[in-house]
Amino acid sequence: MLARPLLLSGTALAAFVASGLAAQASPLCIKERTPFALSHDTVKWTMSIAPGADCIQGLRWSYMQIFNVSVVSGPSRGQLAVVGSGFRYSAENQMRGTDTFTLLISGKNRHDAGTSTLEVEVNPQ
Repeated sequence: MLARPLLLSGTALAAFVASGLAAQASPLCIKERTPFALSHDTVKWTMSIAPGADCIQGLRWSYMQIFNVSVVSGPSRGQLAVVGSGFRYSAENQMRGTDTFTLLISGKNRHDAGTSTLEVEVNPQ
């Protein structure tokens, strides 16, 4: 008899999460992501973000493994956090002008190990 109330509680929790009251996914803030090759290359991305908003962006492509993501130079206006094989950028509430940051990505592209430098320019929407 206890199985039914637990099942209903799980269903209620799922409905709550799906209702939009829980955390929502980051909007698409990087429109065109030029792939990096982990071949000691440098790639530039441009991000558009609203003041006070967050951008969560994964870095792994389907054919590569990411071993490490580190911050080479952090943003001067927003906040940046490495999250697994990606990053989260949080814009200031009163964002004015552009911001930039640089990441170093190490991993394996198919069978070849290497690194890539990712330079990101952040523009307000």
